[in-house]
Amino acid sequence: MKRILFLFFFFSIGFHALAQSNDFLLLKRGANPKTQIRYYVGEEITYKSSKLGFYVTDVITGFEDDFIYLRENIISPEDILEIDIRKKDRRNGRLTALNSIVLGAGVILISVEVINSLYQTGSVDVDDGVGLTSAILIGTGLAMLPLRYKTFKHKGNNRIQIVLMRMD
Repeated sequence: MKRILFLFFFFSIGFHALAQSNDFLLLKRGANPKTQIRYYVGEEITYKSSKLGFYVTDVITGFEDDFIYLRENIISPEDILEIDIRKKDRRNGRLTALNSIVLGAGVILISVEVINSLYQTGSVDVDDGVGLTSAILIGTGLAMLPLRYKTFKHKGNNRIQIVLMRMD
C-alpha cells in the first residue's frame, strides 16, 4: 500500500512540475532560432528605455500581455530601445573561445621556439617564420577582442515579444 501511495505521489508531482507556466521575453532577430534570446522571470536585464536616455539594470519579476514587471519598474516592450546582450548571447561565448584559441596558439608558438632555442644553442634565437606566424596569430587575437554582440536594437526586423505559456 505504501508503494502505491508513493508512486501515485511521485507521478502527481512529476506531472504537476511539467504543467508549470514558463513565461519569457523573446528577442527575435529574423526567423533563425539561433539568433533568438530568451529572458525568463528572475533573470537580470539591462535595457535602454525611450523615456530614459541611459541603460538600467533590473530583475524581471513577471509578465503581462503588454507589460514587463521588473523589480523597480513596469515597462512596455514598445518603450525599449536597446537591450544589452553581452552576457546573455551564447554566440559571444563562441567568439571568446575562438579568440582564446588564436591568442593561445600565438603565445605557445613563440614560447616553444624560445625554449627550444635556449635548449639547443643556449641563447634566444627566434626563427623569422615562427616569429612572423606567432605575431600574426597574436595580432589576430587582439584584433578579435572587440568583436562581440553587444546590444539588441528594437528596430527593423528585430522584435521584442512577450510569450505567455500559462495553463489557465
